[in-house]
Amino acid sequence: MASRKVFVGVEAVLAELDRDSDTETCSNASFDSVRQAAYEAGEDPDFDLDSGDEWQPDLPCTSSKEVVPPHTSKTPTLSVGDSVRQPRRGGTPSMQTRGRAPSVRGMKRSASVMSEDGGTERWNDCSLEDEVPALPNFLPKRNPGAQLVMDRIYSPLQLFQLFFSSSVVETIVNNTNSFAQKRSEAGKRFLWLPLVAHELYSYMALVIYMGLLGAKNIVDYWSGQEIYSLPFPKSVMSRSRFQAISWNLHLCDPEDDRENSRKKGTEAYDRLFKIKPLYNDIVLACKTYFHPDRQLAVDERMWGYKLYVLADSACGYTWNFFVYEGKSSSATGKGLSYDSVMQLLDLSLLGKGYQLFMDNFYTSPCLFLDLLSKKTLACGTIRTNRRGFPKTKVNDISRRAQRGTFRWLRDGKLLFVKWMDTREVTMCSTMHKAYEGDEVLRRVKNPEGVWERHRVPIPAAVKDYNKHMGGVDLSDALIGYYNVLHKTTKWYKTFFFHFVDIAVVNGFILHQHLCKSQNKSPLTQKEFRERLVSELAGQSSTPDAPEAPASSSRAPEAPASSSRAPEAPASSSRAPEAPASSSRAPEAPVSSSCAPEPSTSATTAVEQCFPEYFGSDAASGRRACALCKLSGLKVKTPMYCVKCNVALCLVPSRNCFRKWHTDGHSKL
Repeated sequence: MASRKVFVGVEAVLAELDRDSDTETCSNASFDSVRQAAYEAGEDPDFDLDSGDEWQPDLPCTSSKEVVPPHTSKTPTLSVGDSVRQPRRGGTPSMQTRGRAPSVRGMKRSASVMSEDGGTERWNDCSLEDEVPALPNFLPKRNPGAQLVMDRIYSPLQLFQLFFSSSVVETIVNNTNSFAQKRSEAGKRFLWLPLVAHELYSYMALVIYMGLLGAKNIVDYWSGQEIYSLPFPKSVMSRSRFQAISWNLHLCDPEDDRENSRKKGTEAYDRLFKIKPLYNDIVLACKTYFHPDRQLAVDERMWGYKLYVLADSACGYTWNFFVYEGKSSSATGKGLSYDSVMQLLDLSLLGKGYQLFMDNFYTSPCLFLDLLSKKTLACGTIRTNRRGFPKTKVNDISRRAQRGTFRWLRDGKLLFVKWMDTREVTMCSTMHKAYEGDEVLRRVKNPEGVWERHRVPIPAAVKDYNKHMGGVDLSDALIGYYNVLHKTTKWYKTFFFHFVDIAVVNGFILHQHLCKSQNKSPLTQKEFRERLVSELAGQSSTPDAPEAPASSSRAPEAPASSSRAPEAPASSSRAPEAPASSSRAPEAPVSSSCAPEPSTSATTAVEQCFPEYFGSDAASGRRACALCKLSGLKVKTPMYCVKCNVALCLVPSRNCFRKWHTDGHSKL
């Protein structure tokens, strides 16, 4: 084991540097000489550190590269040219520093963290003025706001149909019928009548209604108990029919879905195929009928899968979204957050000069510079371990700094900011100046230790982030008030309910913009949903009603086509401000229920059918009631229908025989 050399004094250290040696070590004795030299100069190395630097323990150095003396409050930092350089083999140092030996902290620090005097990075405080960045002009492709005829009246139903058009409804109806037939052929035993468009509208009316009036279980809406007494669901659709539609609801074609499933494990497999018919149409509608203002917020929603959303910061309108498919790698190789933002932005449709606000999941210097090259500005919180974030600690903010203390550093077009609030906040921006004189009220301890409210400085990036980042949160709040989401084991059904929510909320935001342009008071979201439920349920009384506003089933490529929607004779009379449209109370006539052919066929079925016992008395030959079985119950009965040949209850408290025939099940 080699013996360890010990040096005493600065002269011994400098003499060792002149020797031909491949390795160097520093002993504790050299640290004592540093303290001695500091005391002789009238300084205390244990306390005369810069207030912004955090104390770091001295460790033995491992190399003797460029040495930088520590930056203290009393001694100015030496420039790069004044540092001790590595001696050549067999030569002498180009310059020697007398009086103070280089500290270990100085040896460990790289050139990128040296002071500004040396031309390298350094955190600045508010005493230094930042430059004003040159911002691109705001040049949107369309006028921001609703892309509708602003002086016309749109009913809640017409605004909802912008997103759930008649073509989409027909597609869902056809695919649901195909899926039900496929299940029946596979041996699943259930009763099914072919679904029609007006029934799907009634189904969505009940789904939205359940968001307004919550019950513990679905069956409670049709309960006969006095404590519930809800006549509206019964007037729109029977419980068995509602559950049958819920069980068989399908958005894509079953045969195409089977072909896609065979591709699983290959690049051709589409994870989102089950929701694509509705997903593509709603995304296109969101972009067609609204153009966002300059400030946009990017965030994610959690719905089993991650749903990444781009929303208008001012009103919360969901302008674009896509679903994270669970891929482990990024398509661009720059990270999932990079791809998320780039997929959400449709700059060919948006225009130039937009300002994006995002949280630290998305923010990265690489993304911000790429957005800036496309004339799009960005601002967001950032993680300090992101690639490209400054690593320098020179004049860094202290962990014990008071609220309102901040530091900033500019790296080309990128501005990095650290601001102390209740905790340290780190920001990155391509659109802000470091400090513009703004202040904010905060609780601060005075010298006596008492909390007081004081105005403290706040960087412009933090102020604008707090102001504009709430777009997606506002959209989530509007959805959360009257959420229509139902528990289901099928992920694509979860997205169906969420798309209904998005269609309702976006329709409500369009309604607010229309009323504002017409100087009218808009409906509240609750009132908007109530009228929408009444109008959707009213579609069942006229089977061709969804087809009447054919001109309103927009071609998304032409935003102006939505101007024809109000001219639909069936629904244009239901103006949002007309009280008559809300007169469609829950006590709607039973004839508006979604029996396929309500009046004559059901009456004829009752005339041709009659009950009979299975056995000689009520105690023998009991079988499970077919209608109760559809409702998830197992109730045995001795009665059956002679014509339909199905077991049905016929007791005073539960007349399944009559309900079976009046709801049209006898057509099976």
